[in-house]
Amino acid sequence: MPIYDGAEKTTTVIIGTGLSGLAVASELRRHGVASILVEGLDAAGGSPAPLTASLPRCDAGDAGSRQERNEILRHLRNYAASHHLDIRNQTFAVQLDRIAPGTTGGSVHQWAVHTAEGVLFADHIVLTRCGQSQLRRMLSELGMTVGQNFAAAMRAVGIYLVGVGELVAPTPKDVLRQAKVVGQAIAAKVHPDRVPSILTGSFAALPSPA
Repeated sequence: MPIYDGAEKTTTVIIGTGLSGLAVASELRRHGVASILVEGLDAAGGSPAPLTASLPRCDAGDAGSRQERNEILRHLRNYAASHHLDIRNQTFAVQLDRIAPGTTGGSVHQWAVHTAEGVLFADHIVLTRCGQSQLRRMLSELGMTVGQNFAAAMRAVGIYLVGVGELVAPTPKDVLRQAKVVGQAIAAKVHPDRVPSILTGSFAALPSPA
């Protein structure tokens, strides 16, 4: 990734290196969009991150659902390894700051993601580990008030949600669908001339049906 005054620049920072994060990163990679995955959001500066430790996982359910999740996760990990996705399993985001256009040397990056290893400048942030109360608090700290549709409010400032913010933990297939939608939405902003508004086809990291 490019460096600016000791900070790295990327298109998207994905918070969460599990199934949701890998799914989004794989979809972005398919569209030629760079991303960095960090382990989680640790606003208190400790580990494990208090904002994420108690949240339900998408693999909750019966044995069949867990087997499906493990199979999908295996494909995603293989895709990540073969395409050299930038995954930082030991790195936590400790602070998110909105930044003014031009701050990062002429770019229009919207966000500075602070970690113990340095700062990541990005246009978009994808959250895969966060609860409703944390999301609302985050919006409040950004000076925004919102009703029920906080997901739309966050998209307006360049934050996307995959697998989080819902009262019921999503299934693995739900996560893949969300990741595909988010990946395409970000890619359409990065490459508006290359990504149509509606795309079809199998998910990037999964084999096509026979």
